[in-house]
Amino acid sequence: MDQLSAAKALALVEAVLGDVRQGAAPDVLTGLEVLRRLREEVAAWEPELIAAAREQGESWARIAPALGVTSRQAAERRYLRLRPSATGEATGEERVRAERDKRAGDRAVAHWARQNSVALRRLAGRVSAAETLGDAAQARVDEALADNDPAALLSPLAAARADLREAHERLADELGALTRQTDDVRQATQGRRDR
Repeated sequence: MDQLSAAKALALVEAVLGDVRQGAAPDVLTGLEVLRRLREEVAAWEPELIAAAREQGESWARIAPALGVTSRQAAERRYLRLRPSATGEATGEERVRAERDKRAGDRAVAHWARQNSVALRRLAGRVSAAETLGDAAQARVDEALADNDPAALLSPLAAARADLREAHERLADELGALTRQTDDVRQATQGRRDR
């Protein structure tokens, strides 16, 4: 809060409320304004603290009782409703839906990658062997090739496209087609969820 600490703001609101209860006529509007500002500040703290708990490895099931909710789903839903939108959703419910849609898309793409793992690994091997691939891109592709999950290849392959555009146009085009294909998988998932 600008000029008042949260503790001072709370004390001011309590003093105004005490005066009201004793029949005095203080500046109630000031109390309401300070209460609104305090409520806004406290509301901003909750998603920050929840995110910190998650970063420390706390599970949604352990966070739920601290939030006064009974399930891990309710705790996560509360967090998604409260946190600021990174992608432009206006309401909390839109943020919940966007996060669920993103996760569904991620699962669909991971499933697609597992089904196409041989082709993905062959493509990644060709990309890794390209002499124009930068050192950082090379390291990311090689690390993803060593990963058991073929979905780990998707991001490094998409990023490698820029390094290959001039000297390996056909390979860069294949990477572009791969990106379009995974986007199509995401869109198809979204279409099914919208029905």
